[in-house]
Formats: sequence, C-alpha cells, structure tokens
Amino acid sequence: MKRCKPLLLANNMLAMGVWALLSMMGLFGCKQPEVAETLIAFDPKANYPEKELVVQDFMDVEYILLETNDEFITQGSVKAIGERYLLVTNYINDGNIFVFDRKTGKGIRVINRMGQGAEEYAFVNGIILDEAKEEMIVNCCRTRKMFVYDLQGNFKRSFPHTQDAEYFEVFDYDKDNLICYDMTSCYKDEEKRDKAFYHALISKQDGSVTQGIPLLFDLIKAPFVREGEAVVVAQARAIAPGRGDWLLADTSTDTVYRYTSTNKLTPFLVKKPAENPEMFLVMGVCTDRFYFMKTIEKKFNFEKMRGFPSSEWMYDKQEKAFFKPVLLNADQTTRQWIDMVDRLVDGKVAAYQELTAESLVEAYQKNELKGELKEIAAGLDEESNPVLMLVKHRK
Repeated sequence: MKRCKPLLLANNMLAMGVWALLSMMGLFGCKQPEVAETLIAFDPKANYPEKELVVQDFMDVEYILLETNDEFITQGSVKAIGERYLLVTNYINDGNIFVFDRKTGKGIRVINRMGQGAEEYAFVNGIILDEAKEEMIVNCCRTRKMFVYDLQGNFKRSFPHTQDAEYFEVFDYDKDNLICYDMTSCYKDEEKRDKAFYHALISKQDGSVTQGIPLLFDLIKAPFVREGEAVVVAQARAIAPGRGDWLLADTSTDTVYRYTSTNKLTPFLVKKPAENPEMFLVMGVCTDRFYFMKTIEKKFNFEKMRGFPSSEWMYDKQEKAFFKPVLLNADQTTRQWIDMVDRLVDGKVAAYQELTAESLVEAYQKNELKGELKEIAAGLDEESNPVLMLVKHRK
C-alpha cells in the first residue's frame, strides 16, 4: 500500500460522549481534554457564500529569491524555515538538501547523506530545523528512523520511530521534543483502534515518547479507496501548527482538537458527518480571525485515475460564519491561487508558496505584477530557481 499522510475524517459525536470516552482513555496515563468553551460546528454540505480577501490585509508577506548557480538548482520543495536558514529539497528523491540564507536567499551548501549505511537516509520525508543546536533532523519513513546532522552535514546520531509506529508528520514542538502522528492506522480501515494514542510528543535525543495525546474514536476510518488489488490514498495531515498551540485530528474522528504548549487538549471544531461519499476535513492556517480548511471526498475513479475532489473553506470568527474563500495577492493583478492549507510551516511562518520563475517572467511581461514582486521578476529568467512567498502571522 502507498504510504500516506493521514486526513481528518468525520465521525458523528456529541460533546458529552467526547468527555466520557476520553476520561476512560486517561487510564492509559495520557493527557485528558478539558471542556471547550465554544465548539465550532461545520456542515460540509451547506451552501456557504464566497468571501474575497487580500492576504496582505491580515498577514505579512515576504519574498525570498533563491540564488541560482550551477550548484544551487532546486525545484523549491521547502522543508524548514528558520530565522537564519532555509532548508529546501527537490521533489524527486535525489537526497539533496539545499541550505540557503534566510535573509538573502544566498546558497550556503548542499548536503546529501542518502544511502544504505547506518548514518544515511533512504528518503527525505521531512526535516526539522533546530537552529539553537545547529542541527537538522531528517525523517525517513522508509526505514522508520530519524537522522540527526549538523548544518555542515556531519552525522551526530539517529533513533528509530517508536516501536510499531510510523511517523510521517513531524514538527518541532519545543527544545527537547517533536510532535508526531503515527500513521499506521492508515492501513487498518474498519478495524478497532489498536493503540491508546496516535499523536505523541517524542524526545529529540532518542525518540522515546514523552507524552501520549489520545483523540476520541473507536473504529478506524482510513483515507483510502480500494478497487480489487489497486489502492489509492488521499494525502493530508493530522497536525496543523499554530502560534503556541496545535490543531490535532485523525481520519477516524469528526472532532478537531486544540493542543496547547501547556499540554491542554480541548475540542475546537466538529464536522457534521457526510456519507456517500465520506468527507475528510483538513485544517490549515488559523489566524486571530480566520480559520482555513478544506474537505476531500472519499471518491476515486480508477478508470480515469482521478479523484478525491476537494473544496476550500474558511471560518470567520468575527462573523461566526463559514465562507468559500477567494484569496488574492496584492502584488498580482490577476487572481492566483494561494494555498493556506497544504503548505504549512510553523507558528511564525504560517504557509509558503513556490512561485516558479517561468510563471513570474510571463506575468512580468504581461504587466501583471506590482511592488516588490515586480522588481524581483524583472531580474529573473525562466531557468531561475523559484521565488518563495512566505505568508507570516502578524505580531
């Protein structure tokens, strides 16, 4: 089966039921949730109106032109953004990790430790940047291990994923821990849950679990569609970073939970169940006012090899209403899709976009750009590295 990122699937639940079962799950020694003051209810079948927003009206935007030379040619798959460094890979599995200067976009070095040795990764599924320790942690699901290197590429240590776990999603939680999701439930559709928790905090030093985080569900609902021997998997996440807290969910539950830095677990949003097909909910960027998300239908056409149609949604906290968002970039005169769901970073940089040099050159020639983006595009050619658009929370 293809490995997947877990999605957030609906499962009808009442608030009192949440507290009852999670109290029982406290017997496992995991953190129990607190009662929510308000719980947002979302109906994915409702007819919500459109709402047009200019991103710069509520977020800060930063453009970074990645240096292009014979050594630094990259497809621009961002893996980590720090105060001083950017870590970027290609979409193909060539093992290259490009280290760029965050402020200038200048290339610093290219690291490649891909191989079959004890100090080498087989695949780069994700990278956690720890600038305080001048380390990067490379997550390799293929071998179920994490490899720690300094920023010159020297091997420091490695540790396995917790026994029987497979961590696809891994984020930096604090100076000592990572926050992870165990995706092994993706392979057990319609089976009883077999673990007390799938979300956990694990040690950066040895990978041991320091805190289990249980979400409520009994029956596993996996995000895949099967037809004969063929299986396709919808990809999304079970962890969405915020500013000092996290949104956690699972394919098998309707409820999205807020998990704070003080280890408090509180229901945040509940989705009305959808059947024929089932509907997955994926959380994105959450600002002080707007909560971005999308739904994915559990539907796939094997003949056309197309499926999992998705829709974008937004909750406006001020208006206490849902909308279909139309997001605009103030530096482009034409409408361009801005992803506030799939390309999340961390609590400071909310999301990023890869703006290809080819598209920017074309837009410049058509006089469709303004401001700083127009100035950057003026110096590009079609073979340049992508320009990164960082969408950042305002202080």
